[in-house]
Amino acid sequence: MSGHSKWHNIQHKKGLADAARSGLFTKLAREITMAAKLGDKNPDNNPRLRLAILQARKNSMPNDNIKRAIEKASGSNTESYVAVRYEGYGPGAVPIIVEALTDNPRRTVPEVRNIFAKNGGNMGEEGSVVFMFTRVGQIFYPASVGKTEDEMMEIVMDADAENLETSDEGFIITTKPDDFMNVQKKIADVLGEPENAELTWVPNMPMDLDEETWGKVERLVDALDANDDVQKVFTAAA
Repeated sequence: MSGHSKWHNIQHKKGLADAARSGLFTKLAREITMAAKLGDKNPDNNPRLRLAILQARKNSMPNDNIKRAIEKASGSNTESYVAVRYEGYGPGAVPIIVEALTDNPRRTVPEVRNIFAKNGGNMGEEGSVVFMFTRVGQIFYPASVGKTEDEMMEIVMDADAENLETSDEGFIITTKPDDFMNVQKKIADVLGEPENAELTWVPNMPMDLDEETWGKVERLVDALDANDDVQKVFTAAA
């Protein structure tokens, strides 16, 4: 799930069933449409759209779907979505941030609150947990990129990124939010497109959970993810 120091959300997405993947495509298309509606329809001139298309392609969304989502932004009947953030606590008092795109916040708020309540958590006020996280950009390349840690470090430094984390799975590059798109583009010019890249919330003090609590938190996150308006969920679970 999102919010870990490692790239667990990638593995989580890889295991989605077909029905869940269909829901993911809907969410990805919504972000593409809104990015195109709010800015240039050319991704080279629209960082938000470029990122949205990258996320869609990395989740195997067909190109026809991506094209239709961009074209939909020109339609007069395109829904007007607003970005909202909800905060709360899950089982074990684990802080959780929920990002959503909704055309009706009055509908989404009670739905999200109900999901928290039904899964052993509670939704708090705005600002109740966000101070426990840091907003960053993260870019992931698998070990198969074929670079040593020293070679990756040189590339990362040349791109003015903040940090490089190495594991058996690959490399996680961290950036400041405002530098994210520029850094991602510089690195992509050298290594090609990453396996994943996103603006995320990283917990300042990750929490170690026992297996039972972990399972409860995961069920809450899955329930939140299943909501049509919810785009991303971040937790402080380690």
